[in-house]
Amino acid sequence: MGVVRRRLSLQARQMLAAGLALVAFLGLTGYALDRAFAEAALTSQRERLENFAKAYLNGAEVLRSGAIVMPQVPPDPRFDRPGSGLYAGMVGEGLRWESASSLGRILPPPVPGSPGVGRFEGPLPATEASGRGLAVYRYSLTTIWETGRGDIELTLALYEDAAYVGKQVAVYRRTLWGWLGAAAVVLALVQALALRWSLRPLLGVEKALADVQQGSVARLTDEHPRELQPLTDSINALIDSERRNLEQVRRTLGDLAHSLKTPLAVLQSLLDAGASPAELRAEVRTQVQRMNDIVGYQLSRAARSGHVLFAAPLKIEGPAEEIVQGLEKIYAAKGVLCEFEIDPAARFHGELGDLQELLGNLLENAFKWAKSRVVLQVSVLPAPAGKRSGLVLAVDDDGPGIPEDQVERVLQRGVRGDERVQGHGIGLSIVLDIVAAYQGALSVERSPELGGARFVARFPPQV
Repeated sequence: MGVVRRRLSLQARQMLAAGLALVAFLGLTGYALDRAFAEAALTSQRERLENFAKAYLNGAEVLRSGAIVMPQVPPDPRFDRPGSGLYAGMVGEGLRWESASSLGRILPPPVPGSPGVGRFEGPLPATEASGRGLAVYRYSLTTIWETGRGDIELTLALYEDAAYVGKQVAVYRRTLWGWLGAAAVVLALVQALALRWSLRPLLGVEKALADVQQGSVARLTDEHPRELQPLTDSINALIDSERRNLEQVRRTLGDLAHSLKTPLAVLQSLLDAGASPAELRAEVRTQVQRMNDIVGYQLSRAARSGHVLFAAPLKIEGPAEEIVQGLEKIYAAKGVLCEFEIDPAARFHGELGDLQELLGNLLENAFKWAKSRVVLQVSVLPAPAGKRSGLVLAVDDDGPGIPEDQVERVLQRGVRGDERVQGHGIGLSIVLDIVAAYQGALSVERSPELGGARFVARFPPQV
């Protein structure tokens, strides 16, 4: 058996994604701040050594004999303290000088460069008198001095132990990553609380669905955030559709049972009356044919009434053209012509069979009663955001029309299946069933243009 891998919950996914993003963000931020501080520390060290070099040169003197006299008071007391970590040295033509702090240190010698141009280098290797290695940063500055013996080139070098900057960076790093770690913990807690609060509506939807399954409520309430509203509307539409389909099945079974009572009663009466075999055989054939017709009709009616939710949009003109071409051949003797006024954006959101039945029955009824003209008009009903547009489908003819006192009877709902027989309103009953399945409405009006009947099917915007 394969191992079943449990999918992560939405909250776990969000926490994982947020955690990774938080770690990446804080890591990059910490790295950038660390590098910025290290570079700033080196820049500060360079500027400090440069200032020391200028202070030494400003206070130094070169005697006529060529001897160098450095300032008695150095720019920093550490230059007088051996092993302090801050050192100075100068070399020239036959000259060499080192600060008292250089005692016991073997430092890299000053390297002459372009006069007046300072050079900062490091970390460079150095050695203590005990042989232990260390590293220093060096700032070198070469200058030209005028003496009684002529111009001489002097190179002053300032050194500082690399551990000084390293300690600064280490202290900064400990502080930085400590605070970033504390910020990460706080942000993770805030993120967890925010996710729990933001996902609470989903838990509400889950609880509402459980209530629907248990039968304590009929459908989901509308008390949800607008981002979840399309989801809850779709679920409610699915629930309503399933209930309508169940009710249609129950109604169809009831109609079928009621329709079969009459032929079965006829056969039962013949048996009770002791009819002859020939008479009984003929009546059985007749009633069996009648029952076959009833079963076929009720099954086709139930299939037509099955509204499929979220169906693909269908264009109107193609199916209408096919139906009209056939009707014009059937009613060629009357010379009836059909005109189309179809909005190019109009779409029927349902099954092709339902659209064909709807158009076929309305157009056939119009062709049957029209004198010479039939008009099919299709327009769009605007829909709010998140819903599919509605549809208005109207069929006009120039026939005698339907009297106003007969309209209510024609559209009367709840007529039993065995009361609708072929040639006496069965087409209109099919239209009524289809329109009702799509939560629409069918009305009969007087055509303002042609003067005959106008059948209007209105389908509201749907999820």
